[in-house]
This record gives sequence, structure tokens and C-alpha cells, in this order.
Amino acid sequence: MDRLVIGNVEIAVEAFGAPDAPLIVLAMGATLSMLGWPAPLCEALAAHGFRVVRYDHRDTGLSTTVAPGAATYSVEDLAADLTGVIAGQGATRAHVVGMSLGGYVGQLAALSTPDRVASLTLIGAEPLGWDGPPLPHIAPAFLDHFETLADLDWSDREAAVAFLTGVARLCAGSAYPFDESAARAQAAAVLTRTTSPASAFNHASVDTRGDWNAAFRRIPQPVLVLHGEEDPILPLANGQALAAGIPGAELRILPGVGHELPAAAIPDIAAAIAGVAART
Repeated sequence: MDRLVIGNVEIAVEAFGAPDAPLIVLAMGATLSMLGWPAPLCEALAAHGFRVVRYDHRDTGLSTTVAPGAATYSVEDLAADLTGVIAGQGATRAHVVGMSLGGYVGQLAALSTPDRVASLTLIGAEPLGWDGPPLPHIAPAFLDHFETLADLDWSDREAAVAFLTGVARLCAGSAYPFDESAARAQAAAVLTRTTSPASAFNHASVDTRGDWNAAFRRIPQPVLVLHGEEDPILPLANGQALAAGIPGAELRILPGVGHELPAAAIPDIAAAIAGVAART
């Protein structure tokens, strides 16, 4: 585990695979640290011949964290963190894989620093600068669950584990049985790696500063869109809109999958990512 100084923040990173292999950087979604990327996925990508780096967003894990409600950064700043991670590996460019908010950040990086992004895989993501009719978003069950945040005592470890496990359960699709013990272990690991778990929810207020209207339609890199058929956070229509609007983009629908990276699907997901990276 290493920390990179990028601008005025420190970003924690972890690498897998040979140091001189082509680079893949993984950008996770809102409120999630690098642990949102399962280690078996990182190892599978490394086995395909890549150096794989996952990292903690600001306000998660071991990266720079501010108090809940005190964040002043933008999506553009998160994109600068991403390109800083690429540079911090001594690489001129990388294949970027972004999930959810990480996909939004990846699109912005692909447009603002196109020389840094060789290819783009967008998992459970929405279009940057959507310019069409409204797309469906988060299921009401999540809003009900997040309403309990106001009364959650993060110092009560069991309550915090139960809340995060509940989020994972709501994200899961019907393709695979929900593994509660694994979800609880993941939640416990997340809590162990941060001094302020509530700060991760600063991501809910993060927005862009610039005008990115219809920006996703201008992405020049090879793009793969992976989207769960049953995604309850950003329903499938979001992925379909992405793939339809980006010239040459490929859409792969994950049957019965929600807003998640199921263990059983990791070999197929890794092979798909490696496939788009091989096109450059």
C-alpha cells in the first residue's frame, strides 16, 4: 500500500501485477474505498498481463478525509486525482475502469486529459452531461435506507456494519445468492480502514464545476459499457444511453446483476476489460 501526494491531497493506492505491464487504474463509486474493487478482480486482470491499481477516493479509506459536510471539491478534482494516480505509477497513460461515480470521473478524465486515458470501461455508470429525456435513477428502497443515516451512530460498530451490509444487499441482483457473511466482512474491513466513515457520504454533494453538456458523446477512446440488468442505483437505461451516445462503444449487459461486482462474474468481467484494453 502506498500514498501519492496529488495537489493538496494524499491518495492511497494498491498495485497488483508486474510493474512494467500496461496499466489499468480502477476508480470506484461514491462513498466506496478501493475495497469496492474485489482483490480477485484485480488479480484476474493482472493475470491477463496488466499492472492493476486501485485507490481510495478522497474521504474514503486511507486517503485525505475531511469532516462530514466540509467537502469543497468537485468531480473535476476527482478526475485530477485519477490522472494523478496514473502519473504516480510512472505511466504516460492507462486503461481506466470506472464504476458508478468512478465512471463519471473516468469520462471526465477521458475528455479533459485524453492523452492519459487509453481506453475506458464504464460499469454501472451514467452519461456525463446527459442531454436527453430524464433517465431512471435510484430505487426508493435506497432512499428509505439512507434516511436512517441521520440516526446512525458510526461509533457503534455493529450498527455501522449492519447499515453497510444493508446497502450491499439492496445493490444485489437476482443472478446470485446474496452472501451476507462476505458483505459483513467487507463492511468491517471498510470501517477498519477509515477514521471517519461518515465522511464518505460527502460524495453525495460533489458536482461538476464546468459545463459538460453532451460531453459523453465526444469521448474518443475505445469504450466498453458493462451494466447490470437489474441495477437499482443507475438502471440499465443509463448504460444503454451511454453506449448509444459514445461512437463505437460496446454494451454488455450482465444478466440478473445489480449495482455490484459478483464473485461468480469476475472472470467474465476481467476478460471483457482486458478485451477492450487490447484494442489500443
